[in-house]
Amino acid sequence: MIAYFVKRFVWLLLTVWVVFTLTWILANFSPGTPFTSERSFPPEIEANLRRRYNLDKPAYVRYMYDLDNLLRFDLGVSTKQVDFTVNELVALCWPVSASLGLLALAWAAIVGLVAGVVSAARRGSLADFSLMSLATLGIALPNFVIAGFCILLFGFLIPLLPPAGWGGPRYMLLPAFCLGAPYAAYIARIARTGMLDVLSQDYVRTARAKGLSRRAVILKHALPTAVIPVVSFLGPAVAGIITGSLVIEKVFAIPGIGYSFVQSAIDNDTPMAMGIVVLYTILLFTMNTLVDAAYTWLDPRVSWDDV
Repeated sequence: MIAYFVKRFVWLLLTVWVVFTLTWILANFSPGTPFTSERSFPPEIEANLRRRYNLDKPAYVRYMYDLDNLLRFDLGVSTKQVDFTVNELVALCWPVSASLGLLALAWAAIVGLVAGVVSAARRGSLADFSLMSLATLGIALPNFVIAGFCILLFGFLIPLLPPAGWGGPRYMLLPAFCLGAPYAAYIARIARTGMLDVLSQDYVRTARAKGLSRRAVILKHALPTAVIPVVSFLGPAVAGIITGSLVIEKVFAIPGIGYSFVQSAIDNDTPMAMGIVVLYTILLFTMNTLVDAAYTWLDPRVSWDDV
C-alpha cells in the first residue's frame, strides 16, 4: 500500500509540472495582456504594472520564477483583484465550490445507486421502465438546460427556492440538483447493468438456493460486487462535476471556484487562471487515486499490485 501511494505521489508531481508548463505557455503567449482594456493605462503606470508582475523579464525567467513560487505553494497575486493573492481568493471560493460539489456528488451517488438496484431487482416492471426512462432523459439533457427549467419552475412559477445567489442551505439545493442530475442518471444505468450481471453469477444463485431472502441476497452478496463499476465511474464523475460547476456557478451566480475561473479567463487574469488549473489537477488526480485504492477494499481479488 505504501509503495502504491508513493508511486502515485511521484506521478502527481510529474502531472502537475506538465499541466503547469502547458498552461503557462498558453497563458503567456496568448494575445493580449492582463492590462488590456477599453481604457488604456498611461505608459508609466503600465510599465510599473508589468514590472510588478515580472512581465518585463524574458519568458524563461518568468517561467522559473512562477515555478519556484508554485513549489513554495505561492500562486501569486491576481492582476485584477490586486488587494488579494490567488491563495486568498482560492481560500475564499473553495469552500463554496466544495460544498456544492460534495452535495451534488452525494445525491447523485445515492439516488443513482438506489435507482439502479431497484430497477435491476424489478427488471421488466413499470418501476424499471420509469426509472430508466428518467435516467435516459437525465443523460440527454445538459445540466444548464436542467438549470433553466428548475429556475423557471422553482424560482418563479412555484417560488420555493431562491433562483440565484449564495447565502445558506436553501441556496444549495437547486444548483446541486442540476449539477448532479446527469451523473445520477449515469450511475443508475451503470448500477443496473452491474447488478443484472452479478445476479446471474453462480455464487448468487447458491445464496438463493440456501434460502436467503431476496433482500439479503441483493444487499449482502450482490451489491458489493455490483457497486465496483459505480466506484470506477466516480473518478470521471468528480471531473465532470468540477468542470460542470463552471457553468452552474455562472448560471446561479455562485461565488465559487468555477465562477472565478470563468471570470479570470474573461479578464485575462493569468495568475488566477493558472492557480485554479493546478488546483483542479491536484483534486482530480487525488480522486482517481482514491478510487483505484477503493478496489482493494471492495474486491478481495484485487491486490495493490493490480491498481
